[in-house]
Amino acid sequence: MTMGTADINKKNDLDRYWNEFLQKTGRNSELRYQGSFFFELSEYWANELLRLVLIGQKRATCSSLYAFELEHERIPQKGDYSIVTDFAGNPRCIIETTDVMILPFSAMTFDICKREGEDDNLASWKRGHERFFREEAHLMGYTFSEDMPVVFEDFRVVYPIK
Repeated sequence: MTMGTADINKKNDLDRYWNEFLQKTGRNSELRYQGSFFFELSEYWANELLRLVLIGQKRATCSSLYAFELEHERIPQKGDYSIVTDFAGNPRCIIETTDVMILPFSAMTFDICKREGEDDNLASWKRGHERFFREEAHLMGYTFSEDMPVVFEDFRVVYPIK
């Protein structure tokens, strides 16, 4: 499959942003980013969760292990760098993964999920994330269950957009 002009332009924007980060922070020019992504499935939530990251409220994210497997993507690892974009794919910040754990959805505690900065209690987190995982499962072809493994990734912003 070939990349369209818009895809090539977005990839060029990401690479420019990454190279600017390396240059301005004095990091090794051989360092590579793991990938780029936006949060959630809708424009509103992608941009709202990005806003929470940029103000320092959101310091973690949670994904279905099945989504990684179906997309043949490597699970994030401590020390990885990723570019977080807005819903349109514009680079907005670079994060560094500081910790990763895989646990069943049902084993999530408020002490863990509160680092996502989205909810005031565990019940609210579970409702919102179950809705998300059910919608994603429908789109990707996996099945949500309470014992579904989730990848919980802690991160820190190392380069916000200026």
